[in-house]
Amino acid sequence: DTLILIATGEEAKLYRQHGAHLKQEEHWTPHNLADEGPSGKSPSEQSDRESMEATFSKQLAERLYNYAHKGKFENFVLIADPETLGEMRPLLHKEVSDKILLEMNKTLINAPLPDIEESIAAARKYKITD
Repeated sequence: DTLILIATGEEAKLYRQHGAHLKQEEHWTPHNLADEGPSGKSPSEQSDRESMEATFSKQLAERLYNYAHKGKFENFVLIADPETLGEMRPLLHKEVSDKILLEMNKTLINAPLPDIEESIAAARKYKITD
């Protein structure tokens, strides 16, 4: 029961693995960005876009925790662009991070499904995480 999240600072797609293939389950976009704000203290030089992306990373981490806490997945693959991955790593609850099988520093949000499946398979084969 593997859950795959492919994310950028602007959107995320949630997939579930069925054998060698993935099936998209959800498409997440940021919400209530002005009300929530990023986690922690924002640097004064942070742009509005960077602040919004940091807030979305926090929202993703919270959703993943809720999924893990409810037992909605046993294993997890996290694929995100470098900035989003860097924002999310420290925000992931231990209940989520303990389930990570693979972490990829890659932008695949708009990639066709066969390309995503191939990237995951190749990374697992060679245990590449970045």
